[in-house]
Amino acid sequence: MSDDKKPDEEAAPKKKGGLKKILIGAVALIVLVGGGVGAGVYASQSGMIGGGGHGAKAGEEEHADPNKPKLVPKSEQKRAGEGGEGEGGHGGGGEGHGEAEGGDEVVGLPTPAGRGGEVYASNYYAMDKDFTANLQDSVHFVQVGVAVSTPFDDKVINNLKTNDIAVRSAILMTLSDTTEEAVFTSDGKRALQKRLVKAINDTLQQKEGFGGISNVYFTSFVVQ
Repeated sequence: MSDDKKPDEEAAPKKKGGLKKILIGAVALIVLVGGGVGAGVYASQSGMIGGGGHGAKAGEEEHADPNKPKLVPKSEQKRAGEGGEGEGGHGGGGEGHGEAEGGDEVVGLPTPAGRGGEVYASNYYAMDKDFTANLQDSVHFVQVGVAVSTPFDDKVINNLKTNDIAVRSAILMTLSDTTEEAVFTSDGKRALQKRLVKAINDTLQQKEGFGGISNVYFTSFVVQ
């Protein structure tokens, strides 16, 4: 009988030993997981992982191109007549900052929540001399005065002046591609405004690597 009980007595210590191994393994796993989470939190807070994007963004801002035009908040907007500038950009260099209008739109610019209006100022510039062009497939021609606006600083206006000949050419080509029907309706004129914005921005992008014009305005519009 004593011999029959011996295997059971030997098996009991083995079971206890196995249970201890399982408990030790579980504790080790908890320690590893806890340590991994702690290390992850530390790395994230230090910017090694996860939050590294903020560090990169700050670095990009620090090394931003100083020659690139910058948006002008409305709080920093100049009023017509300040600093000896003429209203609407006529004469003496031609720059002027006016009130932003609802039509000034640049993709990606935020609008204040809960109210209308624009976040950024509108820098206006009226181009010298009117533009005259024959309408497409028509005996009539159109003569228009053109002004532009931008929410960016004077670098955009200076780029426009520097490339005046190329910009004027793009405007004339756009006008000559306009049909007679388009110039006699408000919708047609609004569509023409958008086409002129694109033509001017495409030219500035090609010449300077940056467009920045948000809208085109007609200071005069005559069809003959």
